[in-house]
Formats: sequence, structure tokens, C-alpha cells
Amino acid sequence: MKDFKIGSLTIKENGPVKLIGIVNCSPESFFSESYTRSQDVFSKASELADMGADIIDIGARSTALNAEPISVSEEIFRVKTALKDFSGSGIPVSLDTMHPEVLTAALRYDIDCINDISGLCNPDYAEIAGDSGLPAILMAAKEKPGDSLGIKETTEYLRIVMQRAENSGIENVILDPGIGRWTDEKTPESDWEVCRQFSDLKVFDRPLLAAVSRKSFIGDLLKKPAEERLSGTLAVTMHLLHSGAGFVRAHDTEETRDIIDVYEKLNLIYR
Repeated sequence: MKDFKIGSLTIKENGPVKLIGIVNCSPESFFSESYTRSQDVFSKASELADMGADIIDIGARSTALNAEPISVSEEIFRVKTALKDFSGSGIPVSLDTMHPEVLTAALRYDIDCINDISGLCNPDYAEIAGDSGLPAILMAAKEKPGDSLGIKETTEYLRIVMQRAENSGIENVILDPGIGRWTDEKTPESDWEVCRQFSDLKVFDRPLLAAVSRKSFIGDLLKKPAEERLSGTLAVTMHLLHSGAGFVRAHDTEETRDIIDVYEKLNLIYR
């Protein structure tokens, strides 16, 4: 892969791992402790940046399976309120949405990356994303977010996503294998298989995203609710770092920063 920028950050092959801090302005989120009111997002983002987050990922709609739905207009309102204070802040921002109308509204503000869990399934979205010139985090998706089962389908669907990105003119892509219970068909064992064989995804020669924070497959194993899955999350995250993850998306910024720093020290990766 070639180097590229996310805001002021330079993304390099085998470079330092980038930590993406999650800020949800969606009270519907599966992990209630991650919720921040839209008007308080900039303050929360600044706090996470001080804790070591390299990028702030802002989402205004819960994408968890069976989450309470909201309208596109409500998502736009939350996003606009959340982004209005970031101009000139220097904090790299990723916008987590799969709706073209929301992406269009967000592009009027300072965002540095696009996070599309639908993997450019929507041609209108793909066109807007391509025209923006921004890097994109793209999840494995054939027809809907996270619909791949196991490592074979995950690899197949990521190839499809990469083709969509190429067709849309998106050069700088971070690949998300879609770990988590995105569909009724997805089983915990499917997620564990992808985690075990995560290193297989290095075949794409693109940065890989570890996005396992407090997810249900960890809770299913440990028999614990989202609020009690931190230690399990950190254990899986360390494994994914050793397997080639270049980005980590996490609710728990301080704790995740610690394990990234330890991982990089052990592997002589210098910031």
C-alpha cells in the first residue's frame, strides 16, 4: 500500500497503529455508557484525544441488530450538531453513516474519513464518497452490513467491496471484516473464526480494522453484559494487533491506548 493521510495523520504500511475513539450521539446504542449528547461531542472528542485517540469516529445512529430505528432527518440533525465545533480543531474525524443524505450533510463540515458499514452497497453513497476524495473505512458487505459468515465469505465480500471502491474512485481504503452480530444469521463462532484467521486478510494489502469493542460474541463466551466485557475485548484486540490490525476502534480509549503502546514496544514499532 502507499502512504495516505487522514487529516494530519500519515498512514504508513507497518506504521504505528491508529486508535479510533468512538463517540456515539445515539442514545439507542447497545453500550449505554458510550452515549454522548450531540452538543457535548466536541468536548468528549477532545477528552478522548487527550487519552490517546488518533481519530474520533462519530456516529449518530445505532447500527446494532434490532436497535431502535430513527429517521434520516434525525440522524442529520444529530450529525450537524455534533460536527459544528470541530472546524480548525485539528482533531481527525471519521463519520459513521451509511446514508447518502447524512454523508452529504457531514461533508459541509470538517471530516477526514468516511466509515461505511454497508461497504458501498448504495451506489448514490459510493458516488458521493468517491467525489469527496476522503479515505474510507469499508465493512465486508455483499447486500447488507456484516452479512458475511466466516473467513471465506468475509474475504470474498471484501473483494467485492474493494471493487466497488475502485469503481467509485476511492483509493485509500481501510478494511473492516465486519466482526459482530450484524445479521440474524451471524453466530459467535463465525466471529471467532474471523478473529483466529484475521491475518489471512493481509492479502488485500490494505490497513485492517479491529472493531470488536464489547461485542456480543465476547459476551456470549464470558456470559457477561456489554458493561463487563472490557477485559475480554482487550484480549481479543491484542490478538488482532499481532495478526495485522493497523487500526483499532474502541469505546475504552485509555485502556486500549495502553495495550497498543505495549504491543508496539514489544514489536519495536516507534511513533
